Amino acid sequence: MSESLDGGQRQGSGAHTLAEIVSQPQCWTQCFNELRKNSVLERIRRHFAGPAEWLFIGCGSSYYVALSAAATMNTLGGARARAVPASELLLYPELVLGGLADLVPVVISRSGRTSEVLRAAQLLQARDIPTIAISCAADQPLETLAAEIICLTPADEKSTVMTRSFTSMLLALQDLAATMSGNTAFSNSLHSLPAAAAPALAAMRGQIEQFVAGHSFSDYVCLGQGVFYGLARESTLKLTEMSVSYAQSFHTLEFRHGPKSIVGAETLILFLLSDEGGEAEIEVLEEVKELGGTTIAVTNRATDRVRAASDLALEMSLDVPENCRAAAYMFAGQLMGLYTGLHKGYDPDHPRHLTRVVVLDKD
Repeated sequence: MSESLDGGQRQGSGAHTLAEIVSQPQCWTQCFNELRKNSVLERIRRHFAGPAEWLFIGCGSSYYVALSAAATMNTLGGARARAVPASELLLYPELVLGGLADLVPVVISRSGRTSEVLRAAQLLQARDIPTIAISCAADQPLETLAAEIICLTPADEKSTVMTRSFTSMLLALQDLAATMSGNTAFSNSLHSLPAAAAPALAAMRGQIEQFVAGHSFSDYVCLGQGVFYGLARESTLKLTEMSVSYAQSFHTLEFRHGPKSIVGAETLILFLLSDEGGEAEIEVLEEVKELGGTTIAVTNRATDRVRAASDLALEMSLDVPENCRAAAYMFAGQLMGLYTGLHKGYDPDHPRHLTRVVVLDKD
């Protein structure tokens, strides 16, 4: 497979997925430009000012976007936020909605056609609850069910697996959180991320490709806390989808409460290390290394302790607030999934048993 860092078209397995991963910084800039041009975030701020709670809803990767978006909304203050899978709302609406009258749902779907997300939006519409939708495809059914639509057409993808659509929708929802809270500094930091993250992506690509070429594992575990927990879940999914690997995700400190029994040289544990919880998370990293696990640490700047306890330490070196770095921390999981899939002889562009959109027969 011929490769280049410019994200152009390539021949062979994983060509579209690789192009979409390396195109992310450029794609983010295009999405931010669209958001500025259409002023949709400002319209939402005027339309949905002062709710009691935000509810982020999605399926699969979109649910993991929801987890990190809700964490960001909570961190920036104002109304509380939480995330649920669309199926939870459909099967247990009273449990999810809890009689709240002042609620703003945000439904998330790359395609705008995911059956369970559409049904969730229909349920909310039937209850006269105005909804915000975010998608990467224009003129899709989800638009007709939402009071406001955030459409990020530059982030749409040819491949089955979500990569740049995931990070682009996350950044847009983080920008929405900053807009709702009036945090201009946070928004400016988000807008500076594409240029800052591009060198980290270029360096990480080679490091991970080389690492994967020299290793094989039976189990994969991805760990994160706070805004990084949703990213750990998504990293696990990338490994599962693209490489047909058995992978699990946990809150970092929860890993020592039972799951660490699987640790061995054949187990790869990916740590998404935060600054706020870093001291406690590094203790788990050191514990796993002492138990004989193989470790990768993604961190903003690696300390001597992190380097000593990591088989591979990946540094972001970003001078933006921690939550603003979230999208860039996805590079590691995406590249691990891609190169592990290629190493095992799969085509990450066409994962086994998967389709690009989950549309149920009755829809």
